[in-house]
Amino acid sequence: MQPPRPGTRAHALAVVRALADAYGPLPWRRRNPPVDELVTTLLSHSTTDANERRAFAQLRAAFPTWEEVRHAPPDAVIEAVRPAGMPTQKGPRVQRALEAVAADPRGGDLEWLGEIPVDQAMGWLTSLDGVGPKTAACVLSFSFNRPVLPVDTHVHRIALRLGVVPPGTSAAATQERLSRWVPPEEVYATHMRMIRLGRATCRARVPRCDECPLARLCRYAMSRRTMSSRVR
Repeated sequence: MQPPRPGTRAHALAVVRALADAYGPLPWRRRNPPVDELVTTLLSHSTTDANERRAFAQLRAAFPTWEEVRHAPPDAVIEAVRPAGMPTQKGPRVQRALEAVAADPRGGDLEWLGEIPVDQAMGWLTSLDGVGPKTAACVLSFSFNRPVLPVDTHVHRIALRLGVVPPGTSAAATQERLSRWVPPEEVYATHMRMIRLGRATCRARVPRCDECPLARLCRYAMSRRTMSSRVR
């Protein structure tokens, strides 16, 4: 049977099913409370997971509560988050985000983000300095299992190669399409499976198309096979 045409919802659903078959069940579990998730995702921009974790641990060791971070001298926060890179940008952003969190009358723990409509939660989060659609989606997905699929570099690359979105589609537009087309109960698992695929198989420089469980659904893999057959 012919696979669905790339760029259609049927194609996206076939990708979801193929990922589930390849990687098995992946039940949701809360990664962090929402304020922790917001801060750790702000620190994760343009750095490695290891450096983000070091910066977060160093920040919490220096200032055990978010209130202490909020009231700390800016230079001290900058120094604490230095392992994440870009400390003069990230330190003030963390403090400004925490100020906005504390100022909201709905509660400084951000648990209310799990109770309001998703579009309102996304709007509030993206109003914060340095918080784009991906960071907001991480907070909603990892802290609340809300049906927003974060699109990082791995997910964006895979979606483009598959043809789920047209060439040149931005990460934000890719996130909007995937969040709309992937069944809500599969959003978290699909994100995590795509991350795994991107790290091990659909790598940026040397993709392992011959090993990929999505090869028959992938426009990029099919074009590589066509090129290879012509060379022969």
